[in-house]
Amino acid sequence: MRTYLVVIDETPESEIALRFAARRAVKTGGSVEILALIPQQEFVQWGGVMATIEEEARQRAEALVTRAAGTLLTESGLKPSITVREGDGAKVVREMIAANRDIAALVLGAAPSGPPGKLVTHFSGADAGTFSVPVMIIPGSLDVAAIDRLS
Repeated sequence: MRTYLVVIDETPESEIALRFAARRAVKTGGSVEILALIPQQEFVQWGGVMATIEEEARQRAEALVTRAAGTLLTESGLKPSITVREGDGAKVVREMIAANRDIAALVLGAAPSGPPGKLVTHFSGADAGTFSVPVMIIPGSLDVAAIDRLS
C-alpha cells in the first residue's frame, strides 16, 4: 500500500502538508504515516531536570500527533500510523523510509516566508537526487481550497 510520510510539528505549514498527504492518500487508496520529532535535548548536569525536559518534549509531541490524527480521521476518514521519535530529523526520516518499503513519498510543508524549514532545506539540498522516494514540498502559503484542488 502506498504510504505518505508526513513530518509534523507545531507550524501551520505542517498542517497543510498533512492535509495534502491525506487528500493524496484518499485519491490513491493509500495511507498516511505521521512522524513527530522530539529534538535531542542539550545535556543538563542534573539528571532529574534532564528527565523532566525530555518527558515534557515527548508529551508535547504525543499531543501533537494525537490532535493531527484526530483531524485526519475526521476530515478524510483515514486512520494514520503514528510515530514519535527522538533524534536528528533527517536521520530519523531516512531510517523510517529504509525500514518501511510502503512509504512512497515524503511530504513536507515549507514555511510561507523566510527559510523553508530545516527538513525541507536538507531534503531539497545537495543530495536530493540520491533520496529513495520522491519529496513533496507543499508551500505553506496554500489555503484549504488550493490544497483540495491540487491534490
